Amino acid sequence: MNNIRVRFAPAPTGFMHLGNARTALINYLFSKQKSGTFVLRVEDTDFKRTIEQGIEKIFENLQWLGLEYDEGPLKGGPYSPYFQSERAQIYSKYLNKIIEKTFAYRCFCTPEELEAKRDRQIALKAPPRYDRTCLHLTKEKIDEKLNAQVPFIWRFKLDEAKKVQFFDLAHKEMVFDLKNFSDIPVTRQDGSFTFLFANFVDDHEMKISHVFRGEDHLSNTAAQVALYEAFNFEVPTFWHLPIIANKDGKKLSKRDFGFSLNDLIAAGYLPEAICNYLTIIGGSFKNEIMSMPELIDSLDFSTVKPTGMIKYDIEKLNWVNHQWILHYDLPKLAELCKPYLHQKQPESLHFSDEQILNLVKLVQPDLVKLSDVSTLLAFYFQQPSISQELLHNNKFDEYKDILNKIVAEKNKVHNAADLMIVVKELCKTNNKSPKELFMLLRIVVTGKITGPSMVDLVNTIGLERFFSGLSKAV
Repeated sequence: MNNIRVRFAPAPTGFMHLGNARTALINYLFSKQKSGTFVLRVEDTDFKRTIEQGIEKIFENLQWLGLEYDEGPLKGGPYSPYFQSERAQIYSKYLNKIIEKTFAYRCFCTPEELEAKRDRQIALKAPPRYDRTCLHLTKEKIDEKLNAQVPFIWRFKLDEAKKVQFFDLAHKEMVFDLKNFSDIPVTRQDGSFTFLFANFVDDHEMKISHVFRGEDHLSNTAAQVALYEAFNFEVPTFWHLPIIANKDGKKLSKRDFGFSLNDLIAAGYLPEAICNYLTIIGGSFKNEIMSMPELIDSLDFSTVKPTGMIKYDIEKLNWVNHQWILHYDLPKLAELCKPYLHQKQPESLHFSDEQILNLVKLVQPDLVKLSDVSTLLAFYFQQPSISQELLHNNKFDEYKDILNKIVAEKNKVHNAADLMIVVKELCKTNNKSPKELFMLLRIVVTGKITGPSMVDLVNTIGLERFFSGLSKAV
C-alpha cells in the first residue's frame, strides 16, 4: 500500500492510560514521518462498559498530548462516521455476506455455559476453546430456539485446517494454526457487534494500511486475518507494541502511579515530556530529550525489535520532565504553575503575573514536576520550621558565632550584594568555608539544603525576612 493510513481506536470504557497514550503516539509519529493520515475512530459498541464523559476525555487527552488527528469525530472525513456505534448498518452488510457464504452460525450458549465449559477445559489442562456445540444444531433445533426467543450471537466459523500468516514490523512473518482458536463472536446478545469484527470491517472500509496496537492483541490479529482472507481483502501490516510493565515486570495497572494519564496531568507532568518519554522508552537514542519534530525523525520503523514488555521507570520520566522544565519558556511555565501554587498557597491568587513569573524562575532549576512549585516556594509564604537536627547536621554549632556576627552587621547590609561581602569577609577572617555557610543560610531561609542561590533568595524575600529568620535560628 502506497497510501499510508493508520488509526487510533480507543474505547470509552475507561480513562486513557499510558499504554493507550503510547499507541496513539506511535501511530501519530509514523503517519507524520511517512506523510500519511492519522485516523481517530471511537470503539463505542460495548454500551454496557462505555462510561459517561469517556469520549470527551479521549478528545481532551489527545489534544493535551498534541496528537492532532487528520480524520475522525468532530473533523469528519471520507469514511465517516467515526463512531462505531453509528456504523451498525455497515457491519450488518458484512455479517450478511458471511451468513450467505455459510461462514457464520448462531450460537445460543449462555455466558454461564461458556464459562463452565472454559473452567472444565482448564481443569483438564486443555486449551480453552469454544467446542462448537451450536455449529451442529439442526435447522429444527435452531427454529425451536428462535421461536422460544432464546438469545443468541453470531459466530464466524474458522477453517481449522488452515493456517494464517501476516507481517509484523517486530516479529516479521507470523504464522498461526487456526485449529488453536475459537470461532469468532461477531455479535453480542444485544445485537451489537464485537470489537474483533467491527475493527476488521472498519480497518478495511477506512483503507487502514498499518495497524499498530498492543502485544495483547496478537491472538486477535490471527482471527481477524482469517476474516480478511474469507473476503479476499488485502491484509494490513501490523506492529504489536510491547506492553508497558511496572518495576516488578508485571503489566502496568491502576495500582501503579502513572498508569492513568490523568494522574500524570494532575501531578504536573508536561505533555512534551510524556511524549518524549513514551517514544524513547525501551529504545536507545543518542539524544534523549527531543521535541515532537525530532521524535518524528528519530524513530526507525525498519529496525523494530520484538519485545514483549518494556519497563516503566518513574525516575526516568521524572528526569525527562525535569529536563523539559529546565528549558521551558518561562512565561508559559509560570502560567502552567499557577493552578498548583494557587491551590496550596491561596495568597498567591492576589499576585501579579510578574510576581508569579519571578517566583517560578527562582525554583525552575529544582522543579521536577509542576506540582512541586508550591512546596519549593512554601518558604516565601510561611516561615519554615527548621529542625535542630538539620541545623546540627550541617555544622550549625561550628558556625553559630559567625551567624551571630552576620546579625550584628545588619545595619551595614542594604542589599544582597552587601550581604555577600559580609559573609565572605567573615569566612575569610574565621578561616571557614563560604560554601558551608551559604548552605546554613539557605536552610535558615528555606528549610532546605538545596535550592536557589543566596542572592536570588534575598532578592526575593527581602532583607527584613532574611534577618528575621536568621535571628530566630541563632
